[in-house]
Amino acid sequence: MLASGSPRRRELLERSGLAIVVRTTDVDESIPAGEAPTDHARRLAVLKRRAVPVEPTEVILAADTIVEFGGEVMGKPEGPEQAAEMLRRLAGRTHRVHTAVSAARGTREAEILVTTEVTMDSLTEATIDWYVLGGEPLDKAGSYAIQGQAAAFVRSVNGSVSNVIGLPLVETFGMLEGIGVDLETLRCAPPGAPG
Repeated sequence: MLASGSPRRRELLERSGLAIVVRTTDVDESIPAGEAPTDHARRLAVLKRRAVPVEPTEVILAADTIVEFGGEVMGKPEGPEQAAEMLRRLAGRTHRVHTAVSAARGTREAEILVTTEVTMDSLTEATIDWYVLGGEPLDKAGSYAIQGQAAAFVRSVNGSVSNVIGLPLVETFGMLEGIGVDLETLRCAPPGAPG
């Protein structure tokens, strides 16, 4: 059970061969004054997981990804102007992407936090305008998608690339196994496999 409406998380899990069901609810994602970015991500992942009803035998997974630059959370832009401003701030600099993941099966629960450092290349105003005009950054935290056109803007990644997309797969699978989930029982047959 994936407690997330993120198409990127769903795609990452499905490409890894897992059969999933998406079930989401709305949670208040506002940031209380003084809450650290990593604490914010952790709190939201747990809230999202707990907000979705599950059967005792079901495995539920929830996550929250944030982009942090200079101690500030850079959420999804409210429009093209804000997207362009975020990209200007990130250009030529290093920022952090934090993903908190919360999982449960019955009474067993686990949470992890994975941080990846991303260094962006310098960006010209023309490049920023082109990218924003295409619309890709408008629903992305930090105003970019590393798996999309913005891959050409990323100079280096220190850590999990799937974390930057929205779900650190290696760490998530390790956490699931740690609470007694047999991943093989969740896997679909590979494409083209005999039926």
